[in-house]
Amino acid sequence: MRFEIFDLGLTDFRKAWEFQKEIFGRVKDNLLESGLILCRHYPVITLGRSAHRKNILINEQELEKRNIPVYEVERGGDVTYHDQSQLTAYPVFNLNYLKKDIHLFLRQLEEVVIDLLGDLGVKAARYPGMTGVWVESRKIASIGIAIRNWITFHGLSINVKKDGLNNFSLIRPCGMDIEMTSLETILAGDIASDALKAMLICKFKDVFSR
Repeated sequence: MRFEIFDLGLTDFRKAWEFQKEIFGRVKDNLLESGLILCRHYPVITLGRSAHRKNILINEQELEKRNIPVYEVERGGDVTYHDQSQLTAYPVFNLNYLKKDIHLFLRQLEEVVIDLLGDLGVKAARYPGMTGVWVESRKIASIGIAIRNWITFHGLSINVKKDGLNNFSLIRPCGMDIEMTSLETILAGDIASDALKAMLICKFKDVFSR
C-alpha cells in the first residue's frame, strides 16, 4: 500500500484534526490512496467516544489557566493527553487496499511502535486486553482510531521526551490508573526527533507492506 507523508511539525490539535478530515476526504474521493500525518501538539486533552469527563482530574478553570483545551473526538477510547514531548502519527489509510479488519489494524499500529522501539534497544510489548504499547508495566504509546467507509483516522502517539510526563497526572489515562513512561526516561538520554520520525515512517512502510 502506498501512502503520502504530511509532516505538520508542532501544531495546534484543532488544525491537525481539520487536516485529517481534509486528507480523509481526498482518500474517500480517490484523489489519494492513503496518507500518513506526522506532528507534535501544543498541550491538549482529548476525549474519545467512550470517555468520561470525571477522568479529567482538574477543573475547567485550572485547564484554562494552564491553556489546555479539551476536545471531544471521534476516536475510540477514553481520555488522553498530548503535547510537544510526543511524536504523533495519524494514518489516514484506506483499508480497502489492506484488510477490512479493525482488530488487525490496531495490532499493526502496535507492531509499528514495538518494532521501532526494538530498533532503539527498548523491549516493548502489548498488554493483554488493552490497546497500546507498554515497556514492562508502564505505557509508552497510546492508540485510538476512528474508521468510516473503511478509511482510518486519528492514530497513535509515542512519549518521547520525559518533560511531558508530569501532565499525565491531570487525567486518568485511558480511564485507568496507569503509569506512563517515555523514550528519554528509558534510554536516559536525548532523542533526535527527526531521526525518530524517519524511523517511524520506515516502520509504517514495513508493517503495512507485509
